[in-house]
Amino acid sequence: MDAEADAKGVSLYQRILSDIRGRILSGEWPPGHRIPFEHELSAEYHCSRMTVNKAMSELARSGLIERRRRSGSFVRRPQSQAAILEIHDIRTEVEALGLPYRYELASRKQRLAADDEDGFPAGTGLVELVCRHFAGAAPFCLEERAISLAAVPEAADEKFETAVPGPWLLSRVPWNAAEHTIRAVAADEHVAKMLDVPRHSPCLVVQRRTWGGDDMPVTDVRLTYAGETHSLMARFAPQAG
Repeated sequence: MDAEADAKGVSLYQRILSDIRGRILSGEWPPGHRIPFEHELSAEYHCSRMTVNKAMSELARSGLIERRRRSGSFVRRPQSQAAILEIHDIRTEVEALGLPYRYELASRKQRLAADDEDGFPAGTGLVELVCRHFAGAAPFCLEERAISLAAVPEAADEKFETAVPGPWLLSRVPWNAAEHTIRAVAADEHVAKMLDVPRHSPCLVVQRRTWGGDDMPVTDVRLTYAGETHSLMARFAPQAG
């Protein structure tokens, strides 16, 4: 145990660490928030600056804060990596950051596809969804998805108010092919509002189409992330000569 402890015998280092981590993960201290200076925390907790520095160093190592020389320490935006060749679960991405996950349905409607729209044959019944995924208190990903009712007729009866579309589809429809398109875009008014970022800020878009049996299109989804919060990763091995 550290030499400094509170009346209950809890290490002050652990208490400072827990308090600051809790404020960040709860959203009380959002990304960009300046953490009190070390001398301010030292006075608040009645401990040495060495104890505060130890806690701040641990928070920086875990990626929750960034320390800027002469400016202080600030809450970092979550940084996520996704494998570009995998169909991944957004909840898993968020929880890997140590943040609580939340899903929100913004809109749902049904309509018929226009002429070969987005790879769906003309006249195909579609369920269109607009959803948001949150990491802590902040929007993490905007999901805009079309589901083919020819491939997944039960989607007509699913409201998707609590059921997250990606895992819901994977649990019901086997897929045999997927196509990813990745590009950088500037946030328009709609994206900026949904992701709570400034208009024209850089965003990363992952567009994915999947097909099932008999090459029937199943879904087309557009996942938009704030550019500074997300990166894509792929690992390759050389082919046998």
